[in-house]
Amino acid sequence: MEEKFYNKLEEISNNLFLQKKVLSFDEACKYCCISKSKMYKHTSSNKIPYYKPEGKLIFFKKEELDTWLLRNRQSSNDELQREATKYSLTKRR
Repeated sequence: MEEKFYNKLEEISNNLFLQKKVLSFDEACKYCCISKSKMYKHTSSNKIPYYKPEGKLIFFKKEELDTWLLRNRQSSNDELQREATKYSLTKRR
């Protein structure tokens, strides 16, 4: 029972960064579920928005990471079918 409590406490402690608006490099990697090397590739090629206030440490706005993560949305089959039906109905006229 005590071990379960400490495990849960550690899990909560490890996820406190989720409440922050600005994330460190390591926190951003964890938040995006990508490796540090992959994140470095994204930052060095300017594929992801980031900040370097002192010229060395890298920080990220969580809101901008959300936008970046949700880019390139893929439509569901139902959505594609509705669009196809809508298109075919409007082009018959």
